[in-house]
Amino acid sequence: MSTPGTPIFWRDHRLPYVELRQVGDGRQVCYAPHSHTQWSIGAITGGESTFQYRQDHYRVRAGDLVLINPEWVHACNPIDNQPWGYLMLYVDTPWLAALRHGAGLLPGPQWQDISTATVSDPIWYERYCELARCLLEPQSGLLEKQTAVVEFLSDLMHELAGQPQARQPKAPPVLEALASYLDEHAADDLSLDMLCEISGYSAGHLIRAFRQYFGLTPHAYLVNRRIQLGRRELANGAPIADAAVNAGFADQPHFQRTFKRLMAATPKQYRCISSANEIQATERQ
Repeated sequence: MSTPGTPIFWRDHRLPYVELRQVGDGRQVCYAPHSHTQWSIGAITGGESTFQYRQDHYRVRAGDLVLINPEWVHACNPIDNQPWGYLMLYVDTPWLAALRHGAGLLPGPQWQDISTATVSDPIWYERYCELARCLLEPQSGLLEKQTAVVEFLSDLMHELAGQPQARQPKAPPVLEALASYLDEHAADDLSLDMLCEISGYSAGHLIRAFRQYFGLTPHAYLVNRRIQLGRRELANGAPIADAAVNAGFADQPHFQRTFKRLMAATPKQYRCISSANEIQATERQ
């Protein structure tokens, strides 16, 4: 049986565009600054925590929702070792962009960032928790789960459409190209000299400029990408050792340490999809 602090992951291959994470007591769940390729929304289900979102810092508590744009660096951690719990839904970015476009909220199916970072509204909080309950309930059918996801996200996207568009500083083309290079070669053994040669920047200038626009140094960005690669491998059922090698890590222990630092869960915990009985038992503790 899972303990309250053990992260629980829900996935269903029939709904490949969403993934849910639940933590009942996050005192031992600490994140280093990181980013995701997915858009994500989380509910604080108990206690309080800090929410670092790029340069901004928030204090969020039970009943609050947090919204995180893809690629935006963030971290959420407990306050003074006080208990806190949360539910986090990760949504495939192209899928959500297409949903927004289909609803007439975007001119095309290309992603646009959302400016809202937190929502403190009991109606939206309860709707989110109801969606999570539907996904976690084994008796819920596929159509019911698909409908719940689309209905909630469609309504929320309409609600947020009136907010000012988020403004993320656009990186110079040379840095955009370098980020794309890191994406494509995340599993390769790269050096700072190589990145300087590609960009034409000096080492110090490259590190400062890249961090200014992407929120991470080139090395931290590369490590974050490797963890996303490893995460995808694990979700597809790859053994941990294979996921480590395919994601570009020298050995499995290094992969495990880095994965836990950025994901606040071990690779083994992430690979494990717990049963509804385990989830309900965790909630009762």
